[in-house]
Amino acid sequence: MTDTPSLLDYLAALPQHLYPQRLLSRLMWRAARVRAPWVKDRLIRGFIRRYGVDMAQALDPDPASYPDFNRFFTRALGPDARVLPGTMGPEAGAVVSPADGRVSALGLMDAGRLVQAKGHEYTVAALLQGNAADAQVFMGGRFLTVYLSPRDYHRVHMPIEGRLRAMRYVPGRRFSVNARTTRVIPRLFARNERVILLFDTQVGPMALVMVGAILVGSIGTVWAGTVTPRGRPIPQVTNTPPENRQQPIDSHGTPHGRLLPRAALVHTWRYDEGGQAELTFARGQEIGRFNMGSTVILLLPPDSVTWAPSLSPGTPVRMGMVVGSMVSGPLAPRSAGGRTI
Repeated sequence: MTDTPSLLDYLAALPQHLYPQRLLSRLMWRAARVRAPWVKDRLIRGFIRRYGVDMAQALDPDPASYPDFNRFFTRALGPDARVLPGTMGPEAGAVVSPADGRVSALGLMDAGRLVQAKGHEYTVAALLQGNAADAQVFMGGRFLTVYLSPRDYHRVHMPIEGRLRAMRYVPGRRFSVNARTTRVIPRLFARNERVILLFDTQVGPMALVMVGAILVGSIGTVWAGTVTPRGRPIPQVTNTPPENRQQPIDSHGTPHGRLLPRAALVHTWRYDEGGQAELTFARGQEIGRFNMGSTVILLLPPDSVTWAPSLSPGTPVRMGMVVGSMVSGPLAPRSAGGRTI
């Protein structure tokens, strides 16, 4: 494995500047929800063979039982598929991987910059698409980038316990996020469509960024449902606890949706304002999912965590696997300002 781009990398990335990325994603969204058995069963079985998907870990291992390809792709894990660290003793401070996949990059955000691949960096401010205060809290902190391949489990979970403060939707391109394109396309993660989740945690603010890609029909969260491209329906955000929600995250429709104006470049929902129910998530609890694969980027403030020495670019990880340890500290207070997320 090398980080040096090859001629094949450039040839693979070049057509992506010309593809109708949103059209392809919408076509994939529709195809993934076809319920005709002769269509969806062929898609699912062909996908399992092509990518070597391990169905033994799924809550429902029978491919034919899924009503459509999307339900298969966002399948739940069986109750014994993952073992989380304990909540007492040394394991209480463990940081777990938020997703299955491979480590794409990790390290220190020196001068507020993250490594994408050899020769390519991007800034925290560009990734979070906010004002300077959004990025400032992560200056000198640590980051972890996990790439989810097609064969991986595609739900995203909390790496540590946290309280949701805000969610931000940032429209953008939908370049592929595989190794070839990350080696070639500059500032890829700061250019692609993404959903930014901001939490207060024991070690301070935490950002978890779910980055979209080509053929990613949508990104969803357990509290807001599907977050879709601008100009398409977006479910009303609710602070109803996830276990009490009536609308499943991967439902086919958005009966309570509203339109996000096409002119809006960024849309932010806040959860730390007066009168709203708190949304607190335990370590390992599901918070979202990709309807097709992509990348998760985790940002933590200075002196908050240390990554496991065994981690390096290319290391395979699984949701719930220990990837680091927390530096103890008090629960971060709520943000007092109204401009940052």
